[in-house]
Amino acid sequence: MTTEFETAMIRLRMGSHDAHYAGDLVDGAKMLQLFGDVATELLIRSDGDEGLFRAYDNVEFLAPVRAGDYIEARGQIVAKGRSSRKMSFEAWKVMGPTENGPHPSSADVLDPPELVCRATGTCVVPVDCQRKNHDNG
Repeated sequence: MTTEFETAMIRLRMGSHDAHYAGDLVDGAKMLQLFGDVATELLIRSDGDEGLFRAYDNVEFLAPVRAGDYIEARGQIVAKGRSSRKMSFEAWKVMGPTENGPHPSSADVLDPPELVCRATGTCVVPVDCQRKNHDNG
């Protein structure tokens, strides 16, 4: 059963300052930054401490992200050890500029959203920093 602290989501619009490459492409590291922010929220909700991101086990970049896209980064705690928290993450493009739209400001809600990145990783909250009561088994 999933509790309220085991999932988190951030939605953010990619701006021109996020575009790093030709064609207004956003650097894939931006998705990892969003995953880090989601992980921090999960750890605060779960343990009362920001913890530290230890490692990514797997990262897949699946589709391009461009300036103007709205990205929804989602994460969940999938396993808990004594101090480690195994997490999974997904980033979805949920809105973006309309290609060849009638106006430069034309945009669409993507239905369905497009999965642009997914990853798994491990965070650590030292036992002496854990302020919430839960099973550390």
